[in-house]
Amino acid sequence: MERTLEHELIVKEGDNLLTPLGMTSAESYRAVKAGQSALRRYEGLWGVPEPFVASLLDRKAIDQALDAHYSIRALETYSFFEKMAILSISRALEQSSVDPASDRVRFFLSTTKGNVARLETENRYRPDVLPGYSAQRICDFFHNPNPPIVISNACTSGLCAQIAAMRALQQGRCDHAIVVGADQQSKFIVSGFQSFKALSPLPCQPFDRDRQGLNLGEAAATLLYTRRPVDEIGPTDWIACRGAIRNDANHISGPSRTGEGCYRTLRAVLQDTPPEELAFLNAHGTATPYNDEMEAIAIDRAGLSDVPVNGLKGYFGHTMGAAGLLETVLSMYALDDQTILGTRGYVHCGVSHPLRLSATHATTQRKSFIKLLSGFGGCNAALLFRQGGDLC
Repeated sequence: MERTLEHELIVKEGDNLLTPLGMTSAESYRAVKAGQSALRRYEGLWGVPEPFVASLLDRKAIDQALDAHYSIRALETYSFFEKMAILSISRALEQSSVDPASDRVRFFLSTTKGNVARLETENRYRPDVLPGYSAQRICDFFHNPNPPIVISNACTSGLCAQIAAMRALQQGRCDHAIVVGADQQSKFIVSGFQSFKALSPLPCQPFDRDRQGLNLGEAAATLLYTRRPVDEIGPTDWIACRGAIRNDANHISGPSRTGEGCYRTLRAVLQDTPPEELAFLNAHGTATPYNDEMEAIAIDRAGLSDVPVNGLKGYFGHTMGAAGLLETVLSMYALDDQTILGTRGYVHCGVSHPLRLSATHATTQRKSFIKLLSGFGGCNAALLFRQGGDLC
């Protein structure tokens, strides 16, 4: 029988997490399971007048790792943002047979700020601050002939990029998708969040009654997706089942008080999936007063109040364009380990619709989860993932 796209599903082919807790996905997962956090207090860094808590990558370690791969001379004209993305992609490719130079491969870059830090040293327009410029450089580094696709949709970027890649694969526009999310912190970004009074002076506490705001973080995260015939999917393969993006257009920086957009994304990805099949819902969980409250309302409205919920920003902070990929990969590794990761920093419920949250890890035999994100401008995104066996 001739195979068609209808007989294929979107499967994870490889992954990498480049975080302050590890240079691989496995290292980062082990550190999180051990309860480690990369959040540290910084004073006077980049000339920021107020102290702040963040998780930052080791620049020297990144350069050393790249030198082992390529010789650092080949990358001396690249920005740190571009280098971290290239290293993460390279390590993900090592797990697969995907040729990044093939015309049947498409690159997707998720970022919210890209090279914006370069404007701090030169107060004029320069093309290298545009995300499309960096995306093309990254694509060219791997000799890929196709124009890259940039996804920059506030905090939902990492899920929106995965959904865009899924659609391209489902429509036959490519055979493999390389999705990378990355952001580099800087004075511009930290000062911006401080002006919103959104940063916590302490390590963040998602959904807790004493939460004071978010912490910022740095990471690069990569997922390789491919189409695979249904009869070739194994029991340990991760399938990207359904994704949804909704915008409630509530406010440029404030979430909907009823969680409308978030609720609609959840209903769209659930469809006929019973809540009891879900191992957990990995929330955005920024630890800001309004975001966590909005998510709790939306989760309850969607009939998911009995599903375990966790948030991972107590380990890495908010990694912006990388968050959707980083937290997806960690969730996959956790279920491979039959684990529901605890929400670091959570002690007492601080939302009006109580959720099944815990600071301690738990065990599970279930093989599916939902990743949820929300962001400025009323954007919301969700993705349902399931491990092979029970197909989507």
